[in-house]
Amino acid sequence: MNRIVLQKLFLDRSSRSSSNRSFPSFALISRFFHTPSFATVAADKLSGSHPAEVQNLVQGSWKSSASWTWIVDPLNGEKFTKIAEIQESELQPFVSSLSSCPKYGLHNPLRAQERYLMYGDISAKAANKLAQPEVSYFFARLIQRVSPKSYAQALAEVQVTQKFLENFSGDQVRFLARSFAVPGNHLGQQSTGLRWPYGPVAIITPFNFPLEIPLLQLMGALYMGNKPVLKVDSKVSLVMDQMLRLLHECGLPLKDVDFINSDGAIMNKLLLEAKPKMTLFTGSSRVAEKLAADLKGRIKLEDAGFDWKILGPDVKEVDYVAWVCDQDAYACSGQKCSAQSILFMHENWVSSELISKMKSLAGRRKLEDLTIGPVLTVTTDAMVEHMNKLLKIPGSKLLFGGEPLQNHSIPEVYGAFRPTAVFVPLKEILKIDNFDLVTKEIFGPFQVVTEYRNDELELVLEACERMHAHLTAAVVSNDPLFLQDVLGRSVNGTTYAGIRARTTGAPQNHWFGPAGDPRGAGIGTPEAIKLVWSCHREIIYDIGPVPDTWKLPAST
Repeated sequence: MNRIVLQKLFLDRSSRSSSNRSFPSFALISRFFHTPSFATVAADKLSGSHPAEVQNLVQGSWKSSASWTWIVDPLNGEKFTKIAEIQESELQPFVSSLSSCPKYGLHNPLRAQERYLMYGDISAKAANKLAQPEVSYFFARLIQRVSPKSYAQALAEVQVTQKFLENFSGDQVRFLARSFAVPGNHLGQQSTGLRWPYGPVAIITPFNFPLEIPLLQLMGALYMGNKPVLKVDSKVSLVMDQMLRLLHECGLPLKDVDFINSDGAIMNKLLLEAKPKMTLFTGSSRVAEKLAADLKGRIKLEDAGFDWKILGPDVKEVDYVAWVCDQDAYACSGQKCSAQSILFMHENWVSSELISKMKSLAGRRKLEDLTIGPVLTVTTDAMVEHMNKLLKIPGSKLLFGGEPLQNHSIPEVYGAFRPTAVFVPLKEILKIDNFDLVTKEIFGPFQVVTEYRNDELELVLEACERMHAHLTAAVVSNDPLFLQDVLGRSVNGTTYAGIRARTTGAPQNHWFGPAGDPRGAGIGTPEAIKLVWSCHREIIYDIGPVPDTWKLPAST
């Protein structure tokens, strides 16, 4: 009970000012939480003086590599994680392992059906483990160390993962393979539709959600009968190294999953040599398009998103809307593919205190509690350069932020920038010379703000139509006619609507993924798992009997 109380106290502390010293520290909490039995690293001790090692898993064995790569601590630049990165000469075991899996998978509706039950049991056991305070604390702290974010944000990632596993416990895995039958034309004939695995598959995931994205996609692939090789961004692959060890403790067969650490070029070579039947890629649009070409379309994508939010004409709950805007744009330092990239304000909101409240909320974010922190893929100079280009557009202005963080030890290879908002006039955004610049995704604490009049909604919808990525969106209004108009003329795959609408914070209980692209991948729900990790197979039974009156017909 003391452990649960301490965890709750720390979660409360993480949402308050870091200057409040009446709440327990990590050091105090860690005295009550022992390192879990499966773990090979102590999350609270991870540092330059206590570095971690990340290995590879192939053909049922954990293996190192001839080459080790050091990952630097995003908070101070120390070498703190040692990655066994596979080289080209070491690829063959991974190629052989994937090639050993037949196209009909490790299980399917007609073969090895007991494995559906096995994975229901594994999910139940893993959910139970993640629900234990010391285990959820371990993973939340590990996430914080490799991809710095507030404890509340890191713990939420663990909790979503735990709920997902809980959702697919017991019989829920075999329910994913539910089939259907249609009566045929005569006695003994029946067509059956089946969800069929691809067999050998690959999963490539980014740094920003080191547990949730790879684990949910990995389990979806396994549930449907596939054999996956998993590649996670090396900066954060320590988290899935530890999660796989937890899953093995819960009964996951060692040979069901391969886990590889490598650079992008080596992983690309593995895909070309092993020829997985399907690859799931979550990450940048540039890499996504390259892989789509290299793999000849055998791919599902959840790529980047320049995500929009439209505030409708009905102004209400200004404090709440401002808080959601702050969370959507700046939680995890803006490093979410669903982060609010542009805010379209109806003119009625301009006279409210929305912007001043957003500025105040952004000002509360501190490096000390990681409510603002290192940006792992965009440097400070790159963010300053982008901001200055926007400010050259006529009518543009800096609303708040716009400066590097001060008094920190974040290495220069990463970004360190205050939460920033730049206003750009709507008609300037739509100009050909400006549109690509304004709608460039900056994977950091940066957003564009604009405003529109009643008669300019068409311009807002034109901007949304011209954007290339269609992941998340929000229409903040309780006006049913306004909602109907905007929702009916937009496409984003995960769209929130209503006065409480947001762009981020997707839980495990609804679809999360893009729309408008036949390659689009979802995550988290039965529909997403079936779409991404299985294909449709039809078997037509026609067993007779042949009628006694049948005669050989004429040729046709």
